Amino acid sequence: MDESRKSAEEFLQLINTSKRGKLKIYIGMSAGVGKTYRMLQEAHVLLQNGIDVKVGYAETHQRKETQRLLEGLPVIPRRKLFYKGKELEELDVSAILMLRPEIVIVDELAHTNIEGSKNRKRWQDVMDILDAGIHVISAVNIQHLESLHHEVKSVTGIDVSERIPDTVLAAADEVVNIDLTADELITRLKDGKIYDHSKVQSALNNFFKTENILQLRELALKEVASQVTRKVETEVVSGKVLKKERFLACISSNETTAKNVIRKTARLANYYNSQWFLLYVQVPRESSDRIALNKQRHLINNFRLATELGAEIIKISDSKIAMTIVRQCEEKKITTVCIGKPHLDIWRIILATDTFNTLLKRLSTQNIDLVILS
Repeated sequence: MDESRKSAEEFLQLINTSKRGKLKIYIGMSAGVGKTYRMLQEAHVLLQNGIDVKVGYAETHQRKETQRLLEGLPVIPRRKLFYKGKELEELDVSAILMLRPEIVIVDELAHTNIEGSKNRKRWQDVMDILDAGIHVISAVNIQHLESLHHEVKSVTGIDVSERIPDTVLAAADEVVNIDLTADELITRLKDGKIYDHSKVQSALNNFFKTENILQLRELALKEVASQVTRKVETEVVSGKVLKKERFLACISSNETTAKNVIRKTARLANYYNSQWFLLYVQVPRESSDRIALNKQRHLINNFRLATELGAEIIKISDSKIAMTIVRQCEEKKITTVCIGKPHLDIWRIILATDTFNTLLKRLSTQNIDLVILS
């Protein structure tokens, strides 16, 4: 309990300063590492310190050790509703706002709410709670981070549908990694501490392979390390002035490859704690009255994704793509341009003109890096 006590005391120091609620997120490499367990441990410590803490939503997955920790904690009843003939339970945001606890525990941050709820996602519920001045402790797995979607899918073969924007994690005042070795996690799985024994072998053959766990663990550790770096840069006073990176992602109307460019640029910007922009140059053949409806829909979806990942959208109508990129680099003081590999439409257009060399020369003279993303 000592580690939980220290963690709780650090969070108490944070919440004494701001009108808006403070957000603490426990992050892990997968289910079963102990995020909910640690949140409930912390709730007990806070309660012992006279803090008004309540459990808004805790997903125990019928794990006995975790369920026992709910004993003695004040729990806000869940909202019950019927959906497709079944009674389901959701986080009761209205009850939380009415009761106004000082701190509320809200598990499963990436959860998708039942159709008809005020917000589509639970992380949006958490933002409403924070706006009301209530502090939140929550939890999420690394595979639910939007910018890592492609990478997680390539590692595990699983297309994770429930995701949170990177901006949610970036907005957290504290991010704590709950770490286990691959052997420890697999032992917990075999002991029936994560899933029912009937599901263990299937889990071992699929998601819980050692190589998957090691790669997801690395992603989680890197993410928390980058969060610490950002905290140091923004909070630690230093006389050393660091060069501030600014990224420009250039996309075409191609849906799949554009999403990859967006996610990878967001990861780079996130790593460097930097501002980033998304540039789409609308050439005459893709003007609003000529572009195909499916391409228009893809662009809208990509703009929405980039916005969720923290980008500022730039849309310019021009036939000279290369020179438009150069102008935007100058105006926005860009340090790195990110672009997709050569099969992108944008590359075919640039390479078909004699301005590509001009683009490279201009970027070079301004010390701007050009990154070609696979």
